[in-house]
Amino acid sequence: MRKALGVIKIVSFIIIIFQLLFIGTFCVLYFNNYFQITDYIKPVYIATGAAIMVFIDTVYLWIVTISVSALKQKTDLKAAEIIGNDVQEAYNFAMLGLAITDERNIVFWTNDLFQNRHIDIIDTDILQWQPELAKLRDASSQIDAVKIEINSRIYEVKLISDAGLWIFKDITDYESVVAYSKEQAPVIGVLTLDNFDDVVGNDDAFSDLVASVKNIIFNYAKELGILLRRIKEDTYSILCNYDSFCRMKEDNFSVIDKVREASINEDIPLTISMGIAYDFPDVIKLNELANAALDIAMSRGGDQVVISEYGQEMQFVGGKSNAQEKRNRVKIRVLADSLISLIKNASNVIVMGHTNMDMDAFGACLGVKAICNRLKVPALLVVDFKNTELKTRSALTTSFSKEELDKLVISPREAQEKISSDTLLVVCDVHTPNMVMAPKLLDSTAKIVVIDHHRRAEDYIDSPVFNHIDPSASSTCELITEFIRFSSINPKIEIPSSYATVMLSGIFLDSAYFKSKSTGIRTFEAATILKEFGADNALADDFLKDDFEEYRLINGMISKLDHPFYGIAIATANPNELYDNATIAKAANTCLTFKGIHAAFVIGKIAPNEIKISCRSDGGINVQILAEKLGGGGHFTAAAVSFQKNDLNEVKASLIKVLERSLTEATNIDKGMGEED
Repeated sequence: MRKALGVIKIVSFIIIIFQLLFIGTFCVLYFNNYFQITDYIKPVYIATGAAIMVFIDTVYLWIVTISVSALKQKTDLKAAEIIGNDVQEAYNFAMLGLAITDERNIVFWTNDLFQNRHIDIIDTDILQWQPELAKLRDASSQIDAVKIEINSRIYEVKLISDAGLWIFKDITDYESVVAYSKEQAPVIGVLTLDNFDDVVGNDDAFSDLVASVKNIIFNYAKELGILLRRIKEDTYSILCNYDSFCRMKEDNFSVIDKVREASINEDIPLTISMGIAYDFPDVIKLNELANAALDIAMSRGGDQVVISEYGQEMQFVGGKSNAQEKRNRVKIRVLADSLISLIKNASNVIVMGHTNMDMDAFGACLGVKAICNRLKVPALLVVDFKNTELKTRSALTTSFSKEELDKLVISPREAQEKISSDTLLVVCDVHTPNMVMAPKLLDSTAKIVVIDHHRRAEDYIDSPVFNHIDPSASSTCELITEFIRFSSINPKIEIPSSYATVMLSGIFLDSAYFKSKSTGIRTFEAATILKEFGADNALADDFLKDDFEEYRLINGMISKLDHPFYGIAIATANPNELYDNATIAKAANTCLTFKGIHAAFVIGKIAPNEIKISCRSDGGINVQILAEKLGGGGHFTAAAVSFQKNDLNEVKASLIKVLERSLTEATNIDKGMGEED
């Protein structure tokens, strides 16, 4: 049809030009009386000629009109041959709208659907009418269809470019069904009361608190249309639709704050944790995901919600309060005996910590080595000296002779050769696969043990045979010390004094010499146990002392301190210097010694193209939440983030943006920044 219209335009143009040339030539000859033309052509002849020309033009216009109508009818007939006899009825039944545009995107024809719905776009630029349609004209966009809304109805539009044909399909009903299905999609979760056994125990005096908390939970569920069913005394299943779940998210799961506030004056606050899963049709699979999410919430210290959308990264909400210290020696004994059983049945044990191994990771590895020595199972520590902190390297070389080191440590490459089907790999002070000393060992070993005190991150070592993550502990050395003391093995496990000194140094490091908010009674008990085994606290302190050069670097960093928010300190190191991880962490700890500082962030280069942020808190702010939003992780009061960049100012700007968005979320209400020490 477009080609025929083009031919009509050309023919019309030729006729008009011919008539203009004829009239112009005649006028020149007649008025100048060339060739005595006035003697032959009388006025009556001119009037007659003009009438004939008008008649011819009229006939031509009539022919063109008939031709265009015939072309339109022919197009409809062709469509009728494909779809059926009554093409317009087919268009209406399928709710298809058709519009044809010329090369300038001007609409010159539409079918009846547009007229019936009072959409008049004839002689309108279709791209100005609906700018979204320009994506279909853009060859680079590779978009086949776009959705637009016209008069409260939704259309999916496609373009056949060669014909200039725009196809509008009314999908309003379909979109309504999809939206309704999404709103009614099942969401499954599990809710548990943290510290329930510790709070209640055998004391009925706490029944009022428990009743009050349960009342808050049930009222919240009733308000948002959530079905709760009790599984155990402290655990409930959650069932709701996606619409109710969205309202929970918009409310930022305020129930966890309400429960925390209800027990804020208790010695051990009663809090709740939830694991929620959605976006999968199989409810059994959703239940598995919800339970896995709850496990992560509990291993991160509780008082939070972990959301698992199928196929997506987990989301974390809450976690404002620190993990409560739990005193349960029976549980410790059971865990210790389980670990001992695994070690007994192993042919050999490989022990490793995290990259840039610090004194806590090294001390915990030595503690596992002491257990293996008691059980007479060969054990070696994986140490990459290039990937070990300076102080830890110094402790290694000063505490052990070369002969002892040869029997104690092994390189990652040598460890790979020691792996067999009965080898047990023990990972200490870390649980994320990409942060262990030798990641390849994880793929080579069938049986893996994980012992850590950092809050659990989403990226986690798969399927360990033994897993103990306790965020309420100040350090991993503390956990290993408890295993050694409270295990039921007889005779008891002995810790060499050199091992005990390093382990005590690890406790000193992670508890900031017992000043950290994570320090509890268990921390002091662990230190006492290590002293009984001959730990030298003076030497343990010596391992952590700074040399003059490090002291100078730390002072240089904290001299450039900014206070972008109340109680927040950000220090940026010299961009022309490279720093040790421990130095940056120590600078952050130093910032916390200043009055009024509740959280400190120190930014420095640890490699030419790698920048690290060390995050520290006095317990008033959960720096782990903030670090995770930047791509890192860690503990409630100690976390870190690494960036593959070389611009400190760019990293600082990213940190400030996260603080602007999430500082309120990360603030611990119980021990908020408004309190002065």
